[in-house]
Amino acid sequence: MNIIEESFETKKVDKSKKIARLILAFIIILIIAVIAIVCTLMYLKNSALKITINGKVNEKLVSQLVFENDDTIYVPIREIAKYLGYESYNGEYSQKSEEISKCYIKCDDEIANFKLNSNKVYKLNLENKSSNYEYFYMDKPVKAIKGQLYITTDGMQKAFNVSFTYNRETNRMAITTMPYLITSYKTKVMNYGYAEIVDNFENHKAILDGMLIVSKDKDDDKIGVINAKTGEAIIEAKYNDITYLQNTKDFLVKDNGKVGIISKDKKTKVEIAYDKIELIDSDAGLYLVQKDKKYGVIDLKGNVVIYIEYDQIGIDNSKFAQNDIKNKYLLLDTLIPVQKDKLWGLYDKDGNLVVETKYDSLGYISSNNKTAYNLLIIPNYNVLVACKNGKYTLINTSGKEIFPPVADDIYMTIASGKKSYYINYNDKTMDAEGYLDNTGVEPNVESTSNDTNYDDENTDTSDVVENNTTENENTDYTTNERKFRE
Repeated sequence: MNIIEESFETKKVDKSKKIARLILAFIIILIIAVIAIVCTLMYLKNSALKITINGKVNEKLVSQLVFENDDTIYVPIREIAKYLGYESYNGEYSQKSEEISKCYIKCDDEIANFKLNSNKVYKLNLENKSSNYEYFYMDKPVKAIKGQLYITTDGMQKAFNVSFTYNRETNRMAITTMPYLITSYKTKVMNYGYAEIVDNFENHKAILDGMLIVSKDKDDDKIGVINAKTGEAIIEAKYNDITYLQNTKDFLVKDNGKVGIISKDKKTKVEIAYDKIELIDSDAGLYLVQKDKKYGVIDLKGNVVIYIEYDQIGIDNSKFAQNDIKNKYLLLDTLIPVQKDKLWGLYDKDGNLVVETKYDSLGYISSNNKTAYNLLIIPNYNVLVACKNGKYTLINTSGKEIFPPVADDIYMTIASGKKSYYINYNDKTMDAEGYLDNTGVEPNVESTSNDTNYDDENTDTSDVVENNTTENENTDYTTNERKFRE
């Protein structure tokens, strides 16, 4: 081989090496690019919002959440109900309708009512339908977003009895239902030295606040309260019965047939000396108490607000189903009805006697008129019906009669979902609300109508104004009576 041929072969080898190097470099770059793409995709996947319900990933719920600029997270009530074991419906539980500005959720043990622009959630224990509604305040009101009612995650926790956590660094949300939590703690309770968790829906709610109501032995009725994480005793297992009061986070304890209230700090708020204790109003901290077949009212410190001397406190709200009386002990949010010697009177929440016991009954019971419904209150005007000697009157929240007890009937009718109120006197029928307008009684102002048309954008209608009746102190009683008789 001559020098020219050797030079050509050398150049050919060098060219092949360059091509090989280029191919190798391209392959390396390609591999790096693929790795980068895979890493980016993995990062995006891992950093994307992920929601778990009882440990299982729920991808559908992610797209339905709404994040506000102030970091508030809203969830759709009726959609989230599907995943948490609840049924959901438009309208209100006690008064069925298709109002889209209201909705309620229902499980086997409880219902919860929601209303657009209100941050108050009313809940009813279905094990005892004659009991009062319990209410909770959410951090923000119900909103209408894209045709659905939404609540905050705080509202979700209180309404659906769930635990909620959100780690913003990992972008992970976890929702855990109360039944799932109770099941997960059953073994731990035995490890703590107790027999079992007391099987009661209301008592199970204590787990949401990190506590468990437990029995010491299956064959023993001694019950106590422990810290769910540590097993440390909060209330020793020595009581016959314990009921969790979720609103105040206290415990109603029973021993030897008597009941009292003990806090989670082991302080006795109300001595164990009563035959019965029931929450009247959590805002005012009032409790109905019974002792020796007489009833009274005390506050959270055990101070007497209404002396224990009455035969009955509270009305039978089942008689006024269409009047939507959520609290049989507190009418128009201000008045406590009491009965003594078969006569009825009214106190306010501060324990002041507003109306002495002089009325035969509170409310009107329909008998002859088939289209008339029983009536206790006319809510838009903050007045209630009272009867004396077979004749009826209306009383305002100050205890003042709008007119003397001379009406033959004061009742309600319902047509096409609309409620109307009427007064009969001497075979004449008048519109009750029209009469109240004419006598200077101002109606409550409520900015939201029953049928709200939702926009596609986030709707932020003004808050509901409740209990805004202004009493006309200058209204002359005789003038009202003359107007009524005319």
